[in-house]
Amino acid sequence: MTEKKENAIIRFYRETIGELRKVSWPTREEAINLTKLVIVVLVAMAIFLGLVDWIGGKLLDLALGVA
Repeated sequence: MTEKKENAIIRFYRETIGELRKVSWPTREEAINLTKLVIVVLVAMAIFLGLVDWIGGKLLDLALGVA
C-alpha cells in the first residue's frame, strides 16, 4: 500500500530533460547574428553612458568652480 516516492534529484533531472526537449533552439546562423547584435548594442550603450558620465562630470566641475 505504500508507494515509494521518487528521489527529488532524479525527478528534477527527468523534468529538466523533458523541458529542454520542448525548447525551440536557434540555428547557428541565428545565434551568430543575435550575438553580433548584442555586441553592437553593448558597445553603443557603453559609448552613450561614457559620454553622459563625461558631460555630467564637466557640468559638475563647472558648477563647483573646479577648473
